[in-house]
Amino acid sequence: MLATFDGTWVRLGSEGRTLYEQGGYGRLEGTGLRLSPEEALYLMERSKIDVKDFGFDTLLGLFAGQPNFVRRYLVYRDIRERGYVVQPGPHDFRVFRRGHKPGVGKSQYLIRVLSERDLIDFEQVSQDVLTAVNMRKQYLLAVVDDEDEQTYYEVRVQDLPGLGEPAGCSTPVQASLFGTYALAHLPPGTPLEEDWYGKRLDTQRLLLRPVESIFLMRQQCLSITRDEEPMTAEQFLDAVAEKDVEIREKERVFSDLREKGYIPRTGYKFGHHFRVYSGKKTHSEMLVHAIPSGTSTPMSAVSRSVRLAHSVKKKMLFACIYNTDIRYVEFARIKL
Repeated sequence: MLATFDGTWVRLGSEGRTLYEQGGYGRLEGTGLRLSPEEALYLMERSKIDVKDFGFDTLLGLFAGQPNFVRRYLVYRDIRERGYVVQPGPHDFRVFRRGHKPGVGKSQYLIRVLSERDLIDFEQVSQDVLTAVNMRKQYLLAVVDDEDEQTYYEVRVQDLPGLGEPAGCSTPVQASLFGTYALAHLPPGTPLEEDWYGKRLDTQRLLLRPVESIFLMRQQCLSITRDEEPMTAEQFLDAVAEKDVEIREKERVFSDLREKGYIPRTGYKFGHHFRVYSGKKTHSEMLVHAIPSGTSTPMSAVSRSVRLAHSVKKKMLFACIYNTDIRYVEFARIKL
């Protein structure tokens, strides 16, 4: 089939309708067919069409001036060769279920194409995910690395279900401050220890980490004195912040998880803020990293986090902190 290039699109006459009806290529336009740059190049590569006055290399050279075009074309080509129908759509592409095509089926994925060096703006990504959910689609990132290999990630905004209320207390436990640690004199088997708070030093002493202390102080379950004067949770938080620049976001996420009934413990060995248990189980199910509002992270760092989490059979969640809300964004590799 012979097509023409008008400076933006590639167009076919009435004979192009066969490509639309059989393979889901292009958009119908009057009696003809309009092809996106990615569709046109793919069909040229497969010798399905010729473009008047243009070879493949010449047309690719024209389109390559568009931002991210070569990566988009590589992703389009890869998805097509996996047996899916792909069309330009919201974000970069929409991908139909296998066996489905425009007019006689539903699209399954919305895909954004990135390079391994692109920054992930968590606020924007979470908004894109929610848009996809409202359209009843799954949101994917197609990441093209520096060797032009594609990796696909499904991104979800997780509404972590509550597992129950945090255990209450009748009277606050008294503790003294040593540096940023609270030390309580408690015998073994106390409610705090039963709820996985603190580290036991001996049969009489329980050492509490700052995030634990702040949460318990706000729950009226812990009272800390410094220089024989009681401290408020905010005073303690300010004191800890002088030594730990991440304490404010860590404390927000820790408290949110505890209030939902989860048990967060340090995730240092995994390179993240928390490993999280759903109840008092032997193994944690999630790794959670607290992300302040407005933060961007290189996709390469997200990739490392996801690979490590999968290797230890855990979900990887980034807890994005807003003024009054925490949004948990999960990244997971997916095979198309």
